[in-house]
Amino acid sequence: MPNFDSKFFRKMLRFFCIICVFLVFNCQSKFLDNNSSKPKIIVGVVVDQMRYDYLTRLENKFTEYGFNRLINDGFNCTNNHYNFVPTVTGPGHSSIATGSTPSVHGIVGNEWYVRNLQKNIYCATDLNYENIGGNAYYGKKSPNNLLVTTFADQNRIQNKMRSKTISVSIKDRGAIFMGGKNANAAYWFYGKNKGEWITSSFYMNELPSWVKKFNEPENISRFLNEWELLYDLKSYDLKREDNNDFEIFFKGKNDSSFPYLTKNLMEKNDGFDMISETPFGNSMTTDFAIAAIEGEKLGDDEYTDVLTISYSSTDYIGHNFGVFSLETEDTYLRLDLEIKRLLDYLDNKMGKNNYSLFLTADHGALEVPAYLNSKGVKAASVNKYKFRKSIIEYLDETFGSKKIIEHSINNHIYINYAEVNSLDLDIDLVKEKIVNHLKTYEFINSAYSLDKIISLSKLTGYQELIKNGYHPERSGDIVFVLNPNTIIYGDKGTTHGSGYDYDTHVPLLFYGNGINKGETRGRTEITDIAPTINALLGLKTSETYSGKILDFVIK
Repeated sequence: MPNFDSKFFRKMLRFFCIICVFLVFNCQSKFLDNNSSKPKIIVGVVVDQMRYDYLTRLENKFTEYGFNRLINDGFNCTNNHYNFVPTVTGPGHSSIATGSTPSVHGIVGNEWYVRNLQKNIYCATDLNYENIGGNAYYGKKSPNNLLVTTFADQNRIQNKMRSKTISVSIKDRGAIFMGGKNANAAYWFYGKNKGEWITSSFYMNELPSWVKKFNEPENISRFLNEWELLYDLKSYDLKREDNNDFEIFFKGKNDSSFPYLTKNLMEKNDGFDMISETPFGNSMTTDFAIAAIEGEKLGDDEYTDVLTISYSSTDYIGHNFGVFSLETEDTYLRLDLEIKRLLDYLDNKMGKNNYSLFLTADHGALEVPAYLNSKGVKAASVNKYKFRKSIIEYLDETFGSKKIIEHSINNHIYINYAEVNSLDLDIDLVKEKIVNHLKTYEFINSAYSLDKIISLSKLTGYQELIKNGYHPERSGDIVFVLNPNTIIYGDKGTTHGSGYDYDTHVPLLFYGNGINKGETRGRTEITDIAPTINALLGLKTSETYSGKILDFVIK
C-alpha cells in the first residue's frame, strides 16, 4: 500500500496539475489563434466587363501596388471562365455569389420574358418594395428573383446573423445579387437630376446617416471631373486614333477624343449619370465602399463581415468605346489606382493579414466589330429589328401566321403555343422549321431546340454552356448561337453575351488572410469562387453549389 501522504506523491500531484493547466491553456490558445486567424472581412471585388487579357496587356503600365500586388502577393487563376451563356451582368454577379449557374439560381439574363405576363421583367425588379431615395423605377428592387443563397448569406446564417453583409455597385443588379437574400443592405447609384446612392425598402425604411452625408450635393459633385488622360499620350498602347468613327459619341460632343468636359455634357446625357460614364464613377464607388466600412463598422468584432464592391463604369465605357480604345485603357490605369487605394485603406483599417479579398469580372467583351473589320478580321453587328422581321416573314410564308413567335430575348425564341394550337400545327415540326431556318443566316453558327439540348447525354462545349444557362420556367424554346466576333447591336460600340473566350475568360485573383501565393494555368470556373470562400471561412458547403473548392488557393 503506497503512502499517499508522502512528499513524493504530493510533488507528483502538483506536477500533474501544472501539466493539466498547461495543456488546457495551450489548447485554449490554439483555439483562440484559430479563431483570430479568420479574416475580419471578406471583400469581393467585381469589375464589370473586364477581360483577362487586360491584366497581361497592361501589366507593365499598372503600378506595383494595385492589380500587380494582387497578382504577385496573391493567387492568380489565369484560366478562369464562365461556364454558361449569356455572359451578362445579372447572371454573372449571381453566379459569382451563389456558386451556381442560371440553371440553378434562376437569373437567366438581365431581363427575361414571362409568358403569363406577356412581357419582359427586369432581373431585380420587385414591385412589393418601395424606393428609398432616387425614384420608384430605380428603387422597387429586391433579390427575390434569385432562387438560392449566396456565400455571404451562408456566412450570416452560420454566424446566427451576427455578421454583416453590405453590397455596393453603381448598378442595382451588381449590388443586389452579390449581397444575396440576407444582406443588411445593398446600395446603388441614381444619377439623373439627383445624384445619390439609394436602396430599397427590402433592406430598410430610411437611408442611414452616413449615406445621407455621402449624398450631400457638394460631395457627389466632386466626381463630375473633366476627363483627361491620366498619363502622357505617348505612354498609351494606341491601337487606333483617339478620334475615330467606331465609338459611340456622347450627346453634345461631335467626336470621341479627349478631353471630356463632364459638367458640360451633363444636360444632354442624363445629368449625374455622366459620373457613371467616366472613370470617376469607379472613384465614387471606392469612396462609398470605404464610407460603408466606416459607417457600418465592418470588421470591428469577432464575426467575419462581407463587403462586395462592383465597379460598373468600366462596362459603360467599354460599351461606348471598345476594348482597344484609349478611353478603356485610361479607365483601367485609373482603376489600378483605385485598387491600390482600397488595399491601402484595408491595410490601415483591418491590418495587413486581417482581411481576404477576391477580384473577378462578370463577363468580358468583344472589340468593336467595325474596328475589327477595318483590320481585316471578319466581324459583324446584326440589326435586331431586321433580323426579327425576316424570321416573321419566313413563318408567315411557311405557316400563314405572323404570330408563331411570341417573343425573343437573350438569343432565346419563345413560341406562341396558343397560336400553334389554333392553327393545328405540330409543335415539333414548327421548332424544326425555325431551327433550320435560323441556320441559313450567315451570321448564325448553330441553333437548337432547347428541349433536345436538355435531353442530350453528350454535349459539345457550347451546348454545355447553353444547358447551364437554361432554366425551364424562365428560358425560351429555341436558342441560336452567333458566329464568333458577331453581336446583335448598333453600328458603333460593342457588347458581350457569348460563350466565346473574349466573353468568358475573366480574371480571378485571391489575396490576403488564408490565401497562398502562386498561380494556376488549370481551368477554373466562375462557380468555384463561392465554394472556395466558404471553405476559407470554414462554412458548410451549400447543396446548391455546382462549383468546386479551389483548395490549392487556401493555406
